[in-house]
Amino acid sequence: MAAPESLHGSPTLQPHDEKKNTNQQDMSTDTESAKAALPEPGPGALPPAPDGGARAWLVLAGSASIFFSCLGFMNSFGVFQAYYMSHQLRDQTPDNVAWIGSLMSFIQFAGGVVAGPLFDRYGAWVIRPGAVLYVFALMMTSICKEYWQFMLAQGVLTGLAMSVMQVPAFAAVSQYFDKKRAAAIGLVVSGSSIGGIVFPIALSKMLNDSTIGFGWSVRIMAFAITPLLAFACFTITARFPPRETNFFMLSAFKEVRFLLVMAAAWCCFIGMFAPLFFLPTYAISRGIQPTFASYLLAIVNGASTFGRIIPGILADKFGKLNVFGLGGILTGVLVLCMNSAVDTAGLVVYAIAFGFTSGTIISGSSAALSICTDDPRNLGTYMGMGIAVGATATLVGPPVNGVLLERYGGFMQASIFSGVICLAGGFIAIATKATTPKGLLGRS
Repeated sequence: MAAPESLHGSPTLQPHDEKKNTNQQDMSTDTESAKAALPEPGPGALPPAPDGGARAWLVLAGSASIFFSCLGFMNSFGVFQAYYMSHQLRDQTPDNVAWIGSLMSFIQFAGGVVAGPLFDRYGAWVIRPGAVLYVFALMMTSICKEYWQFMLAQGVLTGLAMSVMQVPAFAAVSQYFDKKRAAAIGLVVSGSSIGGIVFPIALSKMLNDSTIGFGWSVRIMAFAITPLLAFACFTITARFPPRETNFFMLSAFKEVRFLLVMAAAWCCFIGMFAPLFFLPTYAISRGIQPTFASYLLAIVNGASTFGRIIPGILADKFGKLNVFGLGGILTGVLVLCMNSAVDTAGLVVYAIAFGFTSGTIISGSSAALSICTDDPRNLGTYMGMGIAVGATATLVGPPVNGVLLERYGGFMQASIFSGVICLAGGFIAIATKATTPKGLLGRS
C-alpha cells in the first residue's frame, strides 16, 4: 500500500524516518564536537621544514631586505653620534647623545616581545604597518632640531617600527629552515652588514662632504629604503597558519637553557655596542679625519657580513652554542684591545677583526634562541621574549660607556667595562651546552 501523502503531495514522514534523521543529526553533532576536542598536533606531527625552494628563498630575501633597512641603519648611528656632537646637539654630553641610539636599539629589540607573538597569531601582515611607520619616523627625524625631538622621532618611533618588522622576519625564516637554520639566519642578518656599509658611507658623504644638509640626507635614506620594505611586505609569509597563542609563555622562563641563552646574549650585547657607537668618536680623538672615521663603521659592517654568514654555516655543523660562545669570547678580547689601535692602519685592522667576531654574536644569539623550543610554531614568541630581554643591554651599555668616557676623558675604562662583560657572555653560552642532550662536550 502506498504511503499517505501530505496535502502538498509529498510523502508523510514516518516515525522510523524521524528516528533515523534524529540519529544522523546526533552523529553529525558528535563528529563536530570530536573534531573540536581533538588536540592540536604536536611539533613531531608537523611537516619538516623545506630548507629551500622558491618560497623559502623569497622569504629569506625579504627578511634580508628588512635587516638591510633596519639594523643596517641602526649600525650607522656612530655617524649620527659624531655629527650631532658637532652640530645640532653640540651642547649635549656624549652620554646624552648616546641615549638616542641606545633608546632606538632598546625598543628595536624589546618590541619583539609583542611582535613575536603577533606573528605567531596573525602571520606576516604585521610587517606592513611597521614599514609605513618606519618611513614616517625617518621623515620626522629629518626635521628635528631639539634633543627631545631626536629622542622621540629617532629613538622611539624608529625603534618601534624596526621591532615590528625584525622579529617576524627572524621567525619566518626559522620556520622555513631547520637543518640549515643557522646559515639562513646568517644570510638574513648579513643584510644588516651590507646596510651598515652603505649607510655610513652615504651619510658621511652627504653630511660632511656636500651641501645637501642633514634634512635631505635623512630623507634620501628614507626614499632608498621604501622599495626594499615594499619588497619585504610582499615576499615574507608565515609557513604555518595563524593560531591562538599566549602573548607571554611564562613557562619558558622556567627552562634553564632559555635563561642561560638570554643571559649570554645580554652580556654580549652590552660588550659589542661600545665600538659600534663610539669607534668614530675614538678615531677622531686619535687625529683621524671625521669622514674616514665614519668609514670605519662601514669597514666593521663589511667584515661583519662574513662574520654572520661563515659562522652561521659552521654553526649548523659544529653547534650553535659553540659558535655563539666563541664569538662572544673573541669579541670581548677585541673590545679590551680597542685602545691599542692608535693610527689609521691599526684602526682599519681593528675594525675588520671586530666586525667579523661581532657579526657572530648577532646571528649566533638568534640561532641559539631557536634551539630553546621544540615547536617551530612558537619560534616567534621565544625569539621575541629572548631578544626583548637582551634589549635591556642596549639600553644600559652605550650610556654607561658615555658616562665613563666623560668622567675619565678616555676610552680605557669603557673598553674594560664592555670587554669583561662580553667575555662573560661567551663563557655563559659555552656553559649552556650542559643543558642540551649532547652535553658540555657535544656539538650543540
